[in-house]
Amino acid sequence: MIGFLLGRAAALAATLALASVLIFICLDIAPGDPAAYMMGLNADPAAIAALRAELGLDAPPLQRYVGWIAGLARGDFGVSYTYRVPVADLLWERAQVSAPLAALAFILSAVLAFASALFVVAQRGTLAARLTLAGAQAAIAAPNFWLALLLALTFSAGLGWFSAGGFPGWRAGVWPALQALILPAVALAAPQAAILMRVLRAGLMEALNEDYVRTARAKGASPWRALTRHALPNALLPALSIMGLQASFLIAGAVVIETVFYLPGLGRLAMQAIAQRDLIVVRGVVMVLVFASVLIAFIVDLLYALADPRLRRARAS
Repeated sequence: MIGFLLGRAAALAATLALASVLIFICLDIAPGDPAAYMMGLNADPAAIAALRAELGLDAPPLQRYVGWIAGLARGDFGVSYTYRVPVADLLWERAQVSAPLAALAFILSAVLAFASALFVVAQRGTLAARLTLAGAQAAIAAPNFWLALLLALTFSAGLGWFSAGGFPGWRAGVWPALQALILPAVALAAPQAAILMRVLRAGLMEALNEDYVRTARAKGASPWRALTRHALPNALLPALSIMGLQASFLIAGAVVIETVFYLPGLGRLAMQAIAQRDLIVVRGVVMVLVFASVLIAFIVDLLYALADPRLRRARAS
């Protein structure tokens, strides 16, 4: 297990290093002058030169990259050109919206997927199961932004149960803050829950045809016990892969949802930074999102190893 952990940790570090190089190349040393881009096409040359000196762009690329990595290691992401505050403070403030939103959407997706998959398999062939499958197919086909607008029109403008947008902050109370995140979380979770449900359903249907499940039924196990106790654990491995990919998407792919509901999250911060030509903030946001995605992949690998010891032994060898 120690060899497996060290191997995965090394892969995580290598992925982050490669990602940092690509981000630096795309934003700092790609053709064009980042300072001129940030100041605008009609900016005064003296102002551009001053900004280049302030950002350290007059130093060699390798020195700038090493300085950036050294700053990241101690939590220094630089100072925002637009907001004139440390980028780390901006990231921490916006992460207090994006992280709970992604966590809430992930929990909703997992609960809906597992409950509906078990229901469809247990009630296979019935009208209710067919309707559930049809609803899942519709959820997969529905774009996130369209679903977000539909939820806002129905539950905010129509019924008035939730606010149409904005975030009151956690200081206003846990429930008001969560209430502002419920509709965005549902808009994010519904398509992902439908995808995960179909994967789980396929795994459960395949597991039910295995000899060990038929043996359990022959020994007197009820259909529900055979489904949950014997078939479900063996259908989890493909579901873990999907859940890992979905968790990364929920963290990094909520830009449109945060824009629709006017949430001050990381995705909206990235869009604002791009519009304002604040490449320092863009670089910080992208690096944080990459780190979150790689960390989730690392956790999924650990869960895989715990769920299937054969995989752990194979990778360690």
